Amino acid sequence: MSLLTDLINLNLSDSTDKIIAEYIWIGGSGMDLRSKARTLTGPVTDPRKLPKWNYDGSSTGQAPGEDSEVIIYPQAIFKDPFRRGNNILVMCDTYTPAGDPIPTNKRYNAAKIFSHPEVVAEVPWYGIEQEYTLLQKDLKWPLGWPVGGFPGPQGPYYCGIGADKAFGRDVVDAHYKACLYAGINISGINGEVMPGQWEYQVGPAEGISAGDELWVSRYILERITEIAGVVVSFDPKPIQGDWNGAGAHTNYSTKSMRNDGGYEIIKKAISKLELRHKEHIAAYGEGNERRLTGRHETADIHTFLWGVANRGASIRVGRDTEKAGKGYFEDRRPASNMDPYIVTSMIAETTILVK
Repeated sequence: MSLLTDLINLNLSDSTDKIIAEYIWIGGSGMDLRSKARTLTGPVTDPRKLPKWNYDGSSTGQAPGEDSEVIIYPQAIFKDPFRRGNNILVMCDTYTPAGDPIPTNKRYNAAKIFSHPEVVAEVPWYGIEQEYTLLQKDLKWPLGWPVGGFPGPQGPYYCGIGADKAFGRDVVDAHYKACLYAGINISGINGEVMPGQWEYQVGPAEGISAGDELWVSRYILERITEIAGVVVSFDPKPIQGDWNGAGAHTNYSTKSMRNDGGYEIIKKAISKLELRHKEHIAAYGEGNERRLTGRHETADIHTFLWGVANRGASIRVGRDTEKAGKGYFEDRRPASNMDPYIVTSMIAETTILVK
């Protein structure tokens, strides 16, 4: 008799050419990932060859009940680490039946910015540091924390090792490998300053693919925590008090910044970001004011500050970039729950298209 795990792990290619495509999209809150699966007649590697599909937008807060159909357009394909074989994950964006992007479709405008000739010429690269907190399922309290209590103060947990310092490493490592399997350019992981909090980095990724890869990496993380029976939180300040918040520091460079003389281009770009500080802050995630207090490795939300190797700044430039006279900088303002389509395209727009 087959066990459930045997059936889950069936290799479809042994008996059929058909594959399963898991269509993924973003729901009405802007952070709730949704997905559903369909059978295709054979392997597909080009999203343009995938059929469009639809779902009930009235159940995701994206359409009224009397006109509830939302159309999803396939945009990017990844290997499915859960079903494996030739099965795929498909990142989609959302449209009305008439073909207009719905208001929560942030990818559409981002794609327009990234297809602008001046932006294309600059080949923008991103590396996004996604922080998150693992919570005990029934308590919504950080993993590894005593029930109704607190662990010892911050200090030993950052990149920590041991059962009393690192909580949830099995989830973290499973996610790391699953992302690599899927084709996401995840470049590393580490334990964060607050116990139960972790970080992974996606990148370098170019243009719109940075948003696609980060969203699918979040999807994979949520699926793994579902299996593990824990909850992942992207709240930028999950625990009030003397505990670090969670961000999504966004590292950025353009072709001009990476070439000789790029440091001067970087300084000009930072000046442009300063002029639009309020606009960026407003778009950098919900609840970010609880995180950007000027403490816990952040700049105050109302203050724009940049510096070399300064982790309390809005924008940090690395020592290597200063020494080489070219490279990249880090925007430390985005919250962990930011929309990467908004943040990446807004940085490109401000630094390249704003004159």
